[in-house]
Amino acid sequence: MIEQPLLDKDAWIHFFSTADLPVLRHSTNALELLREKADNTNGRILADVVLHDPLLTLRVLTYIGSHRTQRQTVDIATVDRAIMMIGITPFFRDFQNLPLAENQLKAHPQALLGLLKAINRARRAAHWARHWAILRRDMDVEEIMLATLLHDLPELLMWLFAPTLAIKVSETQRAQPHQRSATIQSEIYGVPLYQLKLALAEAWHLPTLLVQLMDHQHTENPRVRNVKLAVDLARHSANGWSDAALPDDFAAIRDLLHLNQETLVRHLDYLDIDTTLVNDL
Repeated sequence: MIEQPLLDKDAWIHFFSTADLPVLRHSTNALELLREKADNTNGRILADVVLHDPLLTLRVLTYIGSHRTQRQTVDIATVDRAIMMIGITPFFRDFQNLPLAENQLKAHPQALLGLLKAINRARRAAHWARHWAILRRDMDVEEIMLATLLHDLPELLMWLFAPTLAIKVSETQRAQPHQRSATIQSEIYGVPLYQLKLALAEAWHLPTLLVQLMDHQHTENPRVRNVKLAVDLARHSANGWSDAALPDDFAAIRDLLHLNQETLVRHLDYLDIDTTLVNDL
């Protein structure tokens, strides 16, 4: 475990890009159940299990990146296509006996809780992003969902490999709610997480399209804005619906989806958001 910040961004990139990434115990249990009935398992069923765990999702995408052949001229930017490329039998062979996040953080229960909360937030963001992409009639809804699910991976990595530092960041953010997260991260990690995100994506050879969708410098692109707004809403609503940033979030979502307030509320109600609070924003 890392107890002190590493020397610089490049040191963090090297460490994370070569680390053996653990996954959730729930994911390995689900894969074992499917392995027992492999003859009746298809890529869509496997993809549903993978996409429930951003850590396992990353392992699948980095596997594809490291096994890319010269004949593969197109990036694989969705999990179901990745599994189709790997094959069901090779998938079960190469994705067994995976390290577990719960074991890695056994001595750090507070960090494990932080990790699970961050994963839940990523799932919520991905769920919203997918729904909005459908409303926008996006060309590939699954790409939007995947980019959103993986957007905050550097935070997950910090919880996993630098739990003491991650706890310090979390506590400082609660104590200084008006301080920018990037400033706090720079003070404690030595680098803001947004700088790690794109550099790690390149180091892992993630599909170029996914990297672009996670890059906030291109928010003039509605697909990028779709990802960013879902991530923002999940983050700002993580501790309730009283965050001061939420009115701006909802205004931006209305603009993205070309909806009025009443229609937006109906869609948020569909997504299990407390719309009685939204109506007041």
